[in-house]
Amino acid sequence: MFQGVIELIRGMLTTGKEMVSKPVTYQYPDVKKPVPPRSRGRHELKRHANGLEKCIGCSLCAAACPADAIYVLPAENTDAERYSPGDYELAYYDRRSAIITKKKLLVPPPNPDLTTPRAMPDPGNLYAAIPPVKGGIEPVNIVEMAKEKQ
Repeated sequence: MFQGVIELIRGMLTTGKEMVSKPVTYQYPDVKKPVPPRSRGRHELKRHANGLEKCIGCSLCAAACPADAIYVLPAENTDAERYSPGDYELAYYDRRSAIITKKKLLVPPPNPDLTTPRAMPDPGNLYAAIPPVKGGIEPVNIVEMAKEKQ
């Protein structure tokens, strides 16, 4: 009986310690994981102290990018719109989605009047090019799954 009381107290101490410790999970999407300072994500237009943008649309960054992942479309931006278009999340549904190739990055510019060699991705067949995993598991089209659940 004495051993049972000791184990009960030990369990209560463990529970109490875990109740006051900092949680290790994030309540996504309410609280998002902090982005590391060197992450590759959404580009932000930096400004001088007087408010003017430092970017002048010269496309030197696009020419210097080894992956050819930058496309510069010069346009006027307001204070409310100082980010590049598109959303960025740090979540993937499978590990293969985290591999970004040059072909995935070639998307058309927001202005349809420009003629560029960039290819339009097919949104209905995102994972068809992924080879099947050994064991007979086939890749799943996440876009179609999300539409079916709604």
